[in-house]
Amino acid sequence: MLKKEFKRKDVQRARNLITGKTGASTSTQIGYKKETKDYKEGDVWTEGRKTWTIKNGIKQTVSKLDTLKKEVFMPLSCPSCNKIMKKRWDKPNYKIHKKCFDCVIEFEHKLRINGEYDNYIKELKAKNSLSIVDEMEGYLLDAINISDSSFVSEDGVVEKWKGGVDKKEWKHKIKEAANVRREHIKKELNGQGKTERIN
Repeated sequence: MLKKEFKRKDVQRARNLITGKTGASTSTQIGYKKETKDYKEGDVWTEGRKTWTIKNGIKQTVSKLDTLKKEVFMPLSCPSCNKIMKKRWDKPNYKIHKKCFDCVIEFEHKLRINGEYDNYIKELKAKNSLSIVDEMEGYLLDAINISDSSFVSEDGVVEKWKGGVDKKEWKHKIKEAANVRREHIKKELNGQGKTERIN
């Protein structure tokens, strides 16, 4: 004689096991049913406050920093030739060209054969100079925006000074000088200006 009485869900579970329906429910559920959607590779959707995607069959969140990560972090293998990037010059070349050192050498070799290497070097130098101009302009504009209304002296006394620089005038001068330098670099790239060595 059994000490414990079988409940209806126990009997249904046994039936499910015998018939091979191991994942089937043992009781009837009433109420809310969540709507499910099937997503395939490359789909992007928003669920809650997060954006999701499927990459290589795995559901992943899409971050605002994903594009920055692609720029900053070097992958394990070269995107062009799929070889592992472990050589000394792979990292600096990946930062500039997004290729391993061997791929850059091969690319530059083809440019030399076609006679396009000098223009390629000019463009690289011009891009480098333009990024330096952008950085300097940003640095100087930030320096002007720093408040100069009060300073703390050596004794710990807060001193309020009057005067200072005219911020609007200096912002205008900095932007104007940066634009002049940009135009000079672009003219030099097109061969219109004097040739000047850009470091």
